[in-house]
Amino acid sequence: MTEASKSGATPLEGDGKRILMILGTPKSTSLCHALYEAYAQGARNEGHVVRHLKLGELRFDPVLRYGYEQSQPLETDLLEAQRQIHWAEHLVFVYPVWWGGLPALLKGFFDRIFLPGFAFKHHGRSQAQNRLLSGRTADLLVTLDTPPWYFRWIYGAPAHRQMTRSILGFSGIKTRHLAEFAPVRPSSEAQRQSWLRRAETLGSRA
Repeated sequence: MTEASKSGATPLEGDGKRILMILGTPKSTSLCHALYEAYAQGARNEGHVVRHLKLGELRFDPVLRYGYEQSQPLETDLLEAQRQIHWAEHLVFVYPVWWGGLPALLKGFFDRIFLPGFAFKHHGRSQAQNRLLSGRTADLLVTLDTPPWYFRWIYGAPAHRQMTRSILGFSGIKTRHLAEFAPVRPSSEAQRQSWLRRAETLGSRA
């Protein structure tokens, strides 16, 4: 459940942007968590309204068991997630890259809720579609153990292309910033602190 829905409170909304932050790792603690909190703090400091969606705390089946051939009822947490995405003007996804791609939990989240009628709509047999989430922007904060240059030029950055083009772009969401924090494993404490400052700055510019 989102923090707003857990508390039963509705944040006061003024002139700030409506931001939904989505933490896409199943781990309970990680650098992603710290980046997530730093970005949120930067956004709140500028008067934006921030809501939270931590996928590791949601209860849902991440497997789209029948494809699009048979309906799979959405769990309560997924229905709430769809409402929060409709509410948001700006989405922030924070996640690690594992095996060159998205964590299974995050991919399963997209499989389950970015469905026809919510994220896109096809027109008969043609390839044309309505991008039903148009008008929204996104920032991506991504951790990797692979050096960014190697991930791009040797592997072809498959996770980045999947997120920006195949998932968000297909649904009408325009990626504004894709920030890489890498390589994580050999990083020093000083390096990680600079990454947190960078994430907070990105939040302040949301």
